[in-house]
Amino acid sequence: MNTNLKPAKPPSLPITKPPSFKMSAAPQPPPTPPSNASPTSTDPLPTYALQQPSNKGKNPSKSTKLFRRFRAVFRSFPIMTPACKIPVSLNGSRLHDGHIHGGTRITGTLFGHRKARINLAIQETPRSLPILVLELAIPTGKLLQDMGMGLVRIALECEKKPAEKIKIIDEPIWTMYCNGRKSGYGVKREPTDEDLMVMQLLHAVSMGAGVVPNNGEEHQDGELAYMRASFERVTGSKDSETYYMLNPDGNCGPELSIFFVRI
Repeated sequence: MNTNLKPAKPPSLPITKPPSFKMSAAPQPPPTPPSNASPTSTDPLPTYALQQPSNKGKNPSKSTKLFRRFRAVFRSFPIMTPACKIPVSLNGSRLHDGHIHGGTRITGTLFGHRKARINLAIQETPRSLPILVLELAIPTGKLLQDMGMGLVRIALECEKKPAEKIKIIDEPIWTMYCNGRKSGYGVKREPTDEDLMVMQLLHAVSMGAGVVPNNGEEHQDGELAYMRASFERVTGSKDSETYYMLNPDGNCGPELSIFFVRI
C-alpha cells in the first residue's frame, strides 16, 4: 500500500471582481432668482429706427449768408390774418400751386391727447428724429377743430437778448398767440419715449391725420390724435423763422402757419 499519496488539490475557480456601482447625484432644484429681482429687469429697452438728422444748414456758405441778409431787409413779418384769402407773397417767398418757393421742405406733426396740450414736432423727414419738440398751451381737440374751420396762424414770440447767441429754435420758452389772441405759452422740451413712439409709428406717413392705436387702454385725456403734413421752412433772419403748411390739393393757401420771432 502506497503511503506517499498526496491529497488532490481542489479545482481552481476563476477570480472575478465584484461589479462596481456608481452613485448618481440627487437631482438639484433649479436656482431661484433673488427676491429683489423684478421679472422685467432683463427686458430689453425700447429701440427706435429713426435716423439722426443731418448737419446740413448749420454752416451756410458766405453767399447764402449774404442772400439771407439781403432778403431780410425787404421782408415783413405777418402776424394778423390778411383780408385776402389768396396771398401773392408770404414773407418774401412766392406761393404758386400751393407750394412756397424759396423755403426748405420739412415734416411737421401735431399730436397729443384730445383733452391735453398739443405738441409740435419738427423733423427733416418722416423717418428722422425730431429736431424740435414744442408743447403748446392749447388743447389738441380745440386746435384741430379750428384748423377744420379755416386758416390758423400761430405766432411764438420771445425776448431778444443780445448777449446770448443761440439759434431761434433753441429758445426754451415762447409767448403764444393763436389768430392774434394770446393763448399762453409754448415750451421747448426734449422728446420723451411717448414722443419717439409716435414718431416711430408714423415713420411711413408723410401726410395725413388720424388716431394712434392705444392697444385697448383708455387714457384719461382721451385718444391720441395726430396731424402730419409737409411744411415750408422760410428763414427771414436769425430772429425770425416761418413754417407754412402745404395743402395737398394745391387749390388754397396753407391752413396752418407758425411764426417764430424774437423781439
